[in-house]
Amino acid sequence: MAFIRKKQQEQQLQLYSKERFSLLLLNLEEYYFEQHRANHILHKGSHHERKIRGSLKICSKSVIFEPDSISQPIIKIPLRDCIKIGKHGENGANRHFTKAKSGGISLIFSQVYFVKEHNVVAPYKIERGKMEYVFELDVPGKVEDVVETLLQLHRASCLDKLGDQTAMITAILQSRLARTSFDKNRFQNISEKLHMECKAEMVTPLVTNPGHVCITDTNLYFQPLNGYPKPVVQITLQDVRRIYKRRHGLMPLGLEVFCTEDDLCSDIYLKFYEPQDRDDLYFYIATYLEHHVAEHTAESYMLQWQRGHLSNYQYLLHLNNLADRSCNDLSQYPVFPWIIHDYSSSELDLSNPGTFRDLSKPVGALNKERLERLLTRYQEMPEPKFMYGSHYSSPGYVLFYLVRIAPEYMLCLQNGRFDNADRMFNSIAETWKNCLDGATDFKELIPEFYGDDVSFLVNSLKLDLGKRQGGQMVDDVELPPWASSPEDFLQKSKDALESNYVSEHLHEWIDLIFGYKQKGSDAVGAHNVFHPLTYEGGVDLNSIQDPDEKVAMLTQILEFGQTPKQLFVTPHPRRITPKFKSLSQTSSYNASMADSPGEESFEDLTEESKTLAWNNITKLQLHEHYKIHKEAVTGITVSRNGSSVFTTSQDSTLKMFSKESKMLQRSISFSNMALSSCLLLPGDATVITSSWDNNVYFYSIAFGRRQDTLMGHDDAVSKICWHDNRLYSASWDSTVKVWSGVPAEMPGTKRHHFDLLAELEHDVSVDTISLNAASTLLVSGTKEGTVNIWDLTTATLMHQIPCHSGIVCDTAFSPDSRHVLSTGTDGCLNVIDVQIGMLISSMTSDEPQRCFVWDGNSVLSGSQSGELLVWDLLGAKISERIQGHTGAVTCIWMNEQCSSIITGGEDRQIIFWKLQY
Repeated sequence: MAFIRKKQQEQQLQLYSKERFSLLLLNLEEYYFEQHRANHILHKGSHHERKIRGSLKICSKSVIFEPDSISQPIIKIPLRDCIKIGKHGENGANRHFTKAKSGGISLIFSQVYFVKEHNVVAPYKIERGKMEYVFELDVPGKVEDVVETLLQLHRASCLDKLGDQTAMITAILQSRLARTSFDKNRFQNISEKLHMECKAEMVTPLVTNPGHVCITDTNLYFQPLNGYPKPVVQITLQDVRRIYKRRHGLMPLGLEVFCTEDDLCSDIYLKFYEPQDRDDLYFYIATYLEHHVAEHTAESYMLQWQRGHLSNYQYLLHLNNLADRSCNDLSQYPVFPWIIHDYSSSELDLSNPGTFRDLSKPVGALNKERLERLLTRYQEMPEPKFMYGSHYSSPGYVLFYLVRIAPEYMLCLQNGRFDNADRMFNSIAETWKNCLDGATDFKELIPEFYGDDVSFLVNSLKLDLGKRQGGQMVDDVELPPWASSPEDFLQKSKDALESNYVSEHLHEWIDLIFGYKQKGSDAVGAHNVFHPLTYEGGVDLNSIQDPDEKVAMLTQILEFGQTPKQLFVTPHPRRITPKFKSLSQTSSYNASMADSPGEESFEDLTEESKTLAWNNITKLQLHEHYKIHKEAVTGITVSRNGSSVFTTSQDSTLKMFSKESKMLQRSISFSNMALSSCLLLPGDATVITSSWDNNVYFYSIAFGRRQDTLMGHDDAVSKICWHDNRLYSASWDSTVKVWSGVPAEMPGTKRHHFDLLAELEHDVSVDTISLNAASTLLVSGTKEGTVNIWDLTTATLMHQIPCHSGIVCDTAFSPDSRHVLSTGTDGCLNVIDVQIGMLISSMTSDEPQRCFVWDGNSVLSGSQSGELLVWDLLGAKISERIQGHTGAVTCIWMNEQCSSIITGGEDRQIIFWKLQY
């Protein structure tokens, strides 16, 4: 998929240039500088003299002549094989020719390559022996300059040390770039304003092309130094959807720009010479995008994947992208897992776990006997130790799979040769067997195995890829018996990737490749240790002084392959799948899953109402507002029929407001201290309020008086919850207490009897608590920014997550109890996976978010400024800002159907909101 699209883009550029020439004819790390129209003169001065019309291309390590006639081969002469370079006729050679002004350049050399004769992609033909070629330029006046350039490049190619060669060629390149600048006549509009210009290289697989980058208020431009494959590449900023910083050659110099949301292939990949240039350009584009496009993180994609909004395939694409994998960089090509283990059966049974590969192990650990041999060697190895001598992804492995659609890339990588026919990608089953049994073969797959384009499996170009030992020619890839065609193979591979088994186990493979088992002791325990040079930060190229050593190190790293950037440092949560929901319910976590509202325990009508409400939440409109308190409103609860609204305030009063008559009906004060929250007991006969005076008060609505007082804390009670005759109270005394409450036989006539069942101790003040739907879990938030998840069946702490830099203002479980959302004075909205206690998503606003309600995907929060914010967690963006209070929104209430919303604020008002359908 990825490489195929990239090749199509390049072919379109080839059509633009109408050339057979491509940068893939160059050596690795070679540059194409300039071209000149010329004739190749055969048999100069004889009766058989003949001219072949074409283009002479000057490159940093070679001279290439591309004839206009496709029947003639492209000629490539390595500069290191040149014996003499000069004007034709100098030093006594062909003296009769010097009388006329000549545009002739003479190259005497010992080796020449012939490529693409009749435009057929095939291994290069090599001719050896001393010979002379003469090229006559159309513009004779350029001969001296071209000869001088060739002599300079020749000297660089003949230096003994590779580091010295690289340094001299780099100096020549930088000199050329310094003498040129971006042609402003290439701007799309004369009114465009230039913001910055710098030198850079456009990166495509195996090759880079130097030139000038220019960014204006509307466009990003790249102008190649050589004008190839077209004079300028232009991207409209309005079309940009994503932008990523990349490490290129282990250095923070890359920048990749995408004009699509989901595609793995970018529209341009740039490598800068200075990190500051890269960062400045990134900052400008990112600032532009802030107002147009939401930024996605690994955590936001994880949340989408967990909840079924992304397929396994899409999620892996996004993770690869975030981990610096790019189809423009074959040393960091996207990596996908082997999924299927069975390549011999006539039918593929995706309901049988035995059909699948063990995703909890790297390829090198799948064969127990081979692993034992590797571990023995590992234990005897001096530091730095590694288990595998080759990587699971490298340029060679990528092109092993793609040789049928990218033969020129393979020829470029292997100096004009294809691999041995028996080592080619001949059979799916054979390749899998070698990955299981081979002493040095641990490769994974690439995205194309789960895409739609079968061309990498079919020799549609009719390439001569050689003959195997058995005598058969290498042709199409041999498919497993269960695949009737290449299309069927890809479809079944896709089905396998999206199967229940893989959905339940893919997180284990992610832990190995992108997660916490990638490095350190966890990697050792998982038998997942590769050569240290493959890891980000494994070597500091800037610290290597010897240029030879630096070039050799970089070459080794790029050819060997690189481990993806680590995205997760804690275990990755598993996906929410129907099968997972029905697993054994031995733990309180699984029990809470089964009892949660996600299991269709609500009536269909209620579910439809909730869905409709949240789909229209951005259309919320202020309906009515009433100022009924003298200080900030701290809590809201409403009778089941919706007629009576009860509110608490820092003015120490509990108010009862009639929604129907729009009149204040009661005002009750229990002490002179602020009240912090309130709730109605089932039956709507009793209101409970929490107070800063350390008490919890019970108020009988029917009898209009205080019914009971629970004096259970040593400091202010900040929040209370009630479920199934149990009261949960949070306090600034650093505890959450669980009480059993026996309700009065006749409301208002007897006091409640409370027993302390559990005390959940914290290190600091607790500011908020919330229960999951089944009341098996409790989440608390503290003044120091920690979120704690408690198992109420055992009164034990499951997870402690320090995820806010200030007070945690509000917390709540998702309806299915799989996630917790928390908001704080730091302006962050954090999503935590309940099962593993990991922060999986974090979004920020520029002000504290004091309270919220959510449905698991969208959030309605009350902000410090008085606005209501609608957040799209899956899209990682704020969807709407709704004006409401004139001070901070301090509390929010939503009914079960999500059709009625009331907010309270520091402006002492309560606001009734109306949903517009």
